[in-house]
Amino acid sequence: MNSIERFLKTIAREQVDRPATWLGLPDAGSLPGLYKHFGVAGFEELKRAIDDDVWTVELPYDSPYSKHIYDAFPFAKDVATNNDERTLTTPGVFEDCENVAEVDKFDWPNPELYICPEKCRQVVADTPVDKAILGILWSAHFQDTCAAFGMENALMTMASCPEVFEAINNRIVDFYLKANEIFYENTKGKLHAVLIGNDLGTQQGLMISPAMVRQFVLPGAEKLVKQAHSYGLKVIYHSCGGVTDIFDDLVQIGVDVLHPIQALAVGMEPARLKRDFVNASFCGGVCTQELLVNGTPEIVAAKVRELRELFPTGLIISPSHEAILPDIAPANIEALFKASKE
Repeated sequence: MNSIERFLKTIAREQVDRPATWLGLPDAGSLPGLYKHFGVAGFEELKRAIDDDVWTVELPYDSPYSKHIYDAFPFAKDVATNNDERTLTTPGVFEDCENVAEVDKFDWPNPELYICPEKCRQVVADTPVDKAILGILWSAHFQDTCAAFGMENALMTMASCPEVFEAINNRIVDFYLKANEIFYENTKGKLHAVLIGNDLGTQQGLMISPAMVRQFVLPGAEKLVKQAHSYGLKVIYHSCGGVTDIFDDLVQIGVDVLHPIQALAVGMEPARLKRDFVNASFCGGVCTQELLVNGTPEIVAAKVRELRELFPTGLIISPSHEAILPDIAPANIEALFKASKE
């Protein structure tokens, strides 16, 4: 069974020789240690060394404002703000907006101007023919809408002027639908899945009520999921935190895989997920908050074996956050992948 078959069968909860695995998207600061530990010279060699099943490509985006699609909107109210360091709590240009008419006055970017079809074709041109290829799109419309106001003002606007919040969110969803269409049209036959999502959870549960998620987040998410499915792609949906209250909703709108199973968040215990969400598939599960940081390789391997026993299929084994940080010992990453392939 090759990686593509293993990846698709794991998602379909069908019998596999072993679960599919994904390293995630390691933070740049973690790479030197990983390269040294595995005796490799670069990221591609690292992926080969651990025999990872999933390889990633990013949608190329290049505007005067941003070089990354996930940072496409110039929402900072203070133009001197360093956008790399800007958080969702920073006041945005719509901080005081209470009128839908103001939304159309913003200079909304046109993705057609900043996405080169040839570069889209290039990013998938050299991907391995025997690996599952995952497009990293994010399309985090809820987070972007919160950034348009600043987080506190965004949450207040959802309650006091929901039509304003929805108007901005709809413009952002439309931006991503257009951007993703360009990418899909120029990578046909090369991708197997895409990663999209919004961070909706905290360690204790959802940031907003399930009803508000259904009103403000799921309609846009469903459009993005249906678009990906129309190109024959599986959808991995990302949200950190304890978000089990909306898992059934995400499955209902067509999400194929729920990511990343933040292992220590409330309600995210793997045994509970296996019991309560029989029609869902997952990606993640190996804790990056405590286990991979403080555990020994032996303890990490034992946890992976436990996950494999619980999920003989239906779980892509991966760190419980896609960005492996430098505080994780490379030996623990080696243990994770060795135990996944026993």
